[in-house]
Amino acid sequence: MNEATSQPTETTVPLLPCVSADDTLAFYQALGFQVTWRQTKPYLYLAFKRGGFELHFKNPPRGMDPGEENSGGCLVLVDAVAPYHAAFTRAMRQAYGKVLVTGLPRLTRYRPGASRFTLMDPSGNSIIFIQRDEPGEVEYGGSKKLEGLARVLDNARIYREFKNDDRAAYRALTSGLRKHRDQAAPIDRALALAALIELAVAMDEPAKIETYAAELRTIQLTESERERVDAELRTAADLDIWLTADPAADGR
Repeated sequence: MNEATSQPTETTVPLLPCVSADDTLAFYQALGFQVTWRQTKPYLYLAFKRGGFELHFKNPPRGMDPGEENSGGCLVLVDAVAPYHAAFTRAMRQAYGKVLVTGLPRLTRYRPGASRFTLMDPSGNSIIFIQRDEPGEVEYGGSKKLEGLARVLDNARIYREFKNDDRAAYRALTSGLRKHRDQAAPIDRALALAALIELAVAMDEPAKIETYAAELRTIQLTESERERVDAELRTAADLDIWLTADPAADGR
């Protein structure tokens, strides 16, 4: 083969472990995947297709615990992640009466402008949908171009959107506020508090929301700054709606 002149024709298909054929079939079919192969004897083999990508499944290794959530996984590169998240949200509401957000299986939340989200299946596999133009480098600890609370905010964003670790994001923000509150710009304090409100919604800790909201109301902002903060607060409100079990609550 002349590699200089040949056209690439390769296709990669992930082969993931499956602890329950019935649960895996029910889950992926509920999300709109087509079953292209179904076999349980003499060995397990399942194949699904959705749009332009496929997922295949086999018997798990001995002793695998899905609860550890390190079974397997793959990356699905797409032009835009929001439509996929919306489609899975609708499908879960229709099939289960709510969005599955805890345990296995589950769907991680999506913030406007984010470049990825994760679908966890019943076997603990993570299917990560990533926008093609996502930045190639992630600066853990926050961008070195930023300082103080602004850098803490960027670090919390990375924890929340790239690591799906709300607790780490929450710890980073609360610690950052204690350290930088007095010298931070009002807009950064306000954005940190708005982010903490959204995280409190995500972690189902409503008692904390009013504490952060009360401090937020004391901060004087310009009109344009208030618009930025209001946009963050709408994200928290949208998340609260997304988490509800009522399929009609968000018009989806």
